[in-house]
Amino acid sequence: MGIFYLLLFLLSCRAGVGAQLTLSPQTLTVLRGEEARFTCSTSNTQWTVMVWLLDNKAVLTISKEGGALPSIYPNVTAEESPDSRADSWALVLKKTERRNQGRVTCDLQGVDRKSALLFVQEKGSVKVFGDDKLAFKGQSVWFECQAAGWFPQPTLEWQVNDKKVRQDEYNISSEQSGPNLFTGISNLRVKAEKSSQVDCLASVPALATPLESGVRLTVVAEVLQEGDGCTVPLAVTASLSALLLLLLLSISAVCWHRQRRQAKLRAQEVTRFHLSGVGGGLVAEATRGRVNLAYASDVCTDAAYNELNTETGRKMDFVSFHKVPDVVASSSPSLHSKCEAQACPSEERSQNIRRITTV
Repeated sequence: MGIFYLLLFLLSCRAGVGAQLTLSPQTLTVLRGEEARFTCSTSNTQWTVMVWLLDNKAVLTISKEGGALPSIYPNVTAEESPDSRADSWALVLKKTERRNQGRVTCDLQGVDRKSALLFVQEKGSVKVFGDDKLAFKGQSVWFECQAAGWFPQPTLEWQVNDKKVRQDEYNISSEQSGPNLFTGISNLRVKAEKSSQVDCLASVPALATPLESGVRLTVVAEVLQEGDGCTVPLAVTASLSALLLLLLLSISAVCWHRQRRQAKLRAQEVTRFHLSGVGGGLVAEATRGRVNLAYASDVCTDAAYNELNTETGRKMDFVSFHKVPDVVASSSPSLHSKCEAQACPSEERSQNIRRITTV
């Protein structure tokens, strides 16, 4: 019986010592190139040396008295964590590599040791083949997506207008494309009902946001022409209508320009008529029709206009002089009869007529 109690006491002591060491996290997954951090803490104040191992290979040594010792691995460092209740040190891998994947062990020599798992994943690329697509309403359109250079095998998904497509509507195949790298291929068939955005998403557990690639699906309607049984795309009909409308607008603009020009010419003719009406008739009569009434200078200055009026006035006086009858112009019958009786010279008669005309 005494031996039984002794064994129980030894087991409880070992369990108490084991409980003095903690390692976190137990599992860590990161992308290649990212930082990985593990923390080892102990409440046992009697420890002297802490050794960190990657796949049973010592990479870092920490002394309770001297702290972290220099390491031959440049991407491995140690940081002391602030913890008032226990001694705590963190192993930090600045830039993880694929070779760092495996078991991480904290060995508190003479006290206890704990292990955790590190997974290093690879982020590749994703691409939807082809450019934006154009289809008639009701047609089936195929899309192909490729995710290359991933580790482990990537998860592929499809979205149409930001809505996930059910997994039974597309297929996925995978192949190894290099040393521990995978390439996934997926095909999706979409029935063209309306214009949509089609996206392919690829991810691995360490990737917070999936990578995506997409194309645009444009759906056009069809118009059935009865009689000949041919179909004309609505887009083509709309283009022809727009071209016809542009032609009509051009014709309207030309007609409007011609009407405006004709109205301007008519206005110029009216102006010429008014200018010629001032003395055009008298001048024509005086010059016996040799005056061109349709001629008008493009630039009519005030000086030219005054000169025209003066010249017209002179011609009017000349015409008036020739039109005044001798009988009407005579205001003194006795004088006229006296000249006739005395046979007055022609010069004197002419002078008398001029004086009578002036009065």
